[in-house]
Amino acid sequence: MEKQKRKGNIKVVEKTVVAPDMGKLPPQARELEEAVLGALMLEKDAYSVISDILKPESFYDPIHQLIFGAIQGLAMQQKPVDVLTVVEELKRRGELETAGGAVYVAELSEKVASAAHIEYHARIIAQKYLARELITFSSEITHQAFDETIDVDDLMQETEGRLFEISQRNVKKDVIQINPVIREAMQNIEAAANRKDGMSGLPTGFKELDKLTSGWQNSDLVIIAARPAMGKTAFVLSMAKNMALDYEVPVGVFSLEMSNVQLVNRLIVNVCQIKGESIKSGRLSDDEWVRLDKNHKLLYNAPIYIDDTPSLSVFELRTKARRLVRESHVKILIIDYLQLMNASGMSFGSREQEVSTISRSLKGLAKELNIPIIALSQLNRGVETRQGNEGKRPQLADLRESGAIEQDADIVCFIHRPEYYRITEDEQGNSLIGVAEIIVAKHRNGPTGLAKMRFDSEYARFQNMDDFVVGQRYVERPSKMNKATNGDPSSSADALSGGDFTTPNKEPLPF
Repeated sequence: MEKQKRKGNIKVVEKTVVAPDMGKLPPQARELEEAVLGALMLEKDAYSVISDILKPESFYDPIHQLIFGAIQGLAMQQKPVDVLTVVEELKRRGELETAGGAVYVAELSEKVASAAHIEYHARIIAQKYLARELITFSSEITHQAFDETIDVDDLMQETEGRLFEISQRNVKKDVIQINPVIREAMQNIEAAANRKDGMSGLPTGFKELDKLTSGWQNSDLVIIAARPAMGKTAFVLSMAKNMALDYEVPVGVFSLEMSNVQLVNRLIVNVCQIKGESIKSGRLSDDEWVRLDKNHKLLYNAPIYIDDTPSLSVFELRTKARRLVRESHVKILIIDYLQLMNASGMSFGSREQEVSTISRSLKGLAKELNIPIIALSQLNRGVETRQGNEGKRPQLADLRESGAIEQDADIVCFIHRPEYYRITEDEQGNSLIGVAEIIVAKHRNGPTGLAKMRFDSEYARFQNMDDFVVGQRYVERPSKMNKATNGDPSSSADALSGGDFTTPNKEPLPF
């Protein structure tokens, strides 16, 4: 609003400055709080209706917090809840006078006739409490943002963590009657029956593994763990390539260890069958240039989405994963790897507690998005101290930094390559060179077992055993038989007559 005044020949314009409105009362519903407390003391089963909705802090009035705390304590001890027992519980706690006395407690029960609408009233109170939490949170963040001594990046991390904590505390899912769930289960069974491969989940392209798991199932958290240099990243990249190129399944990859260019280089090595050192140095032979030019185009428009944010937080992952599923219709997420994540902004007594929170959050995210999440994990050094092929096989106890990973995961797989430990033969004398074992050590909804594969160290890729046997080592090379030198027919004749086959110091033939 502007006011104009004249002082002599000078026009003065006064502007009203609007200050931030800090005089508002916080969101509250005192009458509903009274109604809920009264209803709880009227009907014995009322507490079970709202026990997962409200807690003492949900009430705005401190007196109501004390009374609800007494009611909660009685219910947890499985004692009857009424006016007399609540008064006695408050006396025992030494809080009766602070809570308004026996008269006020009795008056609460007179303000409501029944507990018919207690759940609806409780949800309103919970919403008001959540609004107050957000106001308090945003005010503190605003205050800290004005403080120039606080690092903005640290403040961002803290903000993400605390907001994630608030959202996690208030995420609730309603109970559902079984009928629609049965219909969904029947649809899944029929869909699996109509598929030739009989799988109900997402195929990985690895036949033996798919037989054990029936494909990765929606809402499952799958942990793939191994010691360093076993090929965890090579395995999930081979799997992502199979799923994206062969089955056209959109895949999201969160790489905390490698940059997106490094990941794509490994995909090129895998698809084009070119050694990694050749890709890094750029010293490719003519044959390799031809294969690179021809096969790298297979990766164009592949539904693979890569995020290489380092030290990704749980909150960031959740936000990005939701966007990927919503906008790109991603059907599976791969995280490389779990121990590099953090739960920023939250306070923990140890790294083990932080990893536990991360694994629990990943399981919750898989259920929320209804897609499988594959998380790579490191193993501790216990494997290195054991002897023999059986001793070197990983066990669930070898999972690093937290036993919660084992508990939260639906499937735990280990990658074991005996050749890495210089074990080249099994007990029957069969060669173990190039053999990789994917050990399904935990399977919540199916069998455990072992899937054998071939690990091609030259191109850092995993393959089915039978694919390898029938000639996956074949590398396509351009033919030199029909080349003519400068259009000279005699050159062509020489090639056909076998002149080139006997010439010394020539490149060896590709067969």
